[in-house]
Amino acid sequence: MTTPASPRLKAQRRAGLLLTAPAIVALVLLVLLPSSAVIILSLTDYQLGNTQAAFVGFANYRTIAADPDFRHSVRNTLVFVGLVVPGSIIPGLLFALLIEGRTRFKSVYRTAFFLPVTATLVAMSTAWEVLLHPTFGLVNTLLFAAGADKLRFLSNPGIALYAIAGIGIWKQIGFNVVLFLAGLSTIPRELYEAASLDGAEGGWRRYLLVTGPALAPVMLFVTIITTIRAFSEFDTVAVLTDGGPVHSTSVVLFVLYEEAFRYLKIGTGSAIAVMFLMFIALLSLVQTRLAGRARHV
Repeated sequence: MTTPASPRLKAQRRAGLLLTAPAIVALVLLVLLPSSAVIILSLTDYQLGNTQAAFVGFANYRTIAADPDFRHSVRNTLVFVGLVVPGSIIPGLLFALLIEGRTRFKSVYRTAFFLPVTATLVAMSTAWEVLLHPTFGLVNTLLFAAGADKLRFLSNPGIALYAIAGIGIWKQIGFNVVLFLAGLSTIPRELYEAASLDGAEGGWRRYLLVTGPALAPVMLFVTIITTIRAFSEFDTVAVLTDGGPVHSTSVVLFVLYEEAFRYLKIGTGSAIAVMFLMFIALLSLVQTRLAGRARHV
């Protein structure tokens, strides 16, 4: 037999519901309802501007799965993520360790590394377009001065995706540095003192004994965030290459944009969005589970 709640407990519950009501309303209006609408649209043949739409079931998903351009964009996205994630996490951790070891100008270094994160993505992409220009770009000027041939970074199908990945690494490193610095600042100094008594005064051994284990939750968070941001690449591709040349830089979100807003196929674009969100959710869950098992080994 359950004991009836006291008036004080009831008042606390009402206060809790009242305080959480704005967040619940925002969650429903901004997340649940739009997500439900996208799922419903993915099961129709709706095109932007039409007043009617027919239910087609999973036909849009089958069409996407059989589309060679979409499969090619998936391969491009996987290559991009495979380059950007380790290319931004490993240097980001190394830079954070170097900055944390310094006693002066820490705030200056933090600001310098975080500047790319604060820049407008379109303006930043335009700046990179100038830097990588095949004729007067700074990068090609330096290559020519070093005796190498100038490269068409954004118009050569063989290297365009790698150029976009390099820009992605540059964008993400600063954000990761700040996150790692925040994690390093929470590690108790007593742990380092105890490690030095055991002979681990610095270097790789000190990292294995103290810094690495203490930084594991931050590493998990950085890995998940970096992976999601890499899979969500769109702005740089849209501004610099428009998916070209010859679809060599076309990624999943760019195909979504083309289907939904260039070809006005909202049903197909919604199906891509649903598949993308499900994949990101599954990936985050797998990463979290693997990290949890690793901590208990």
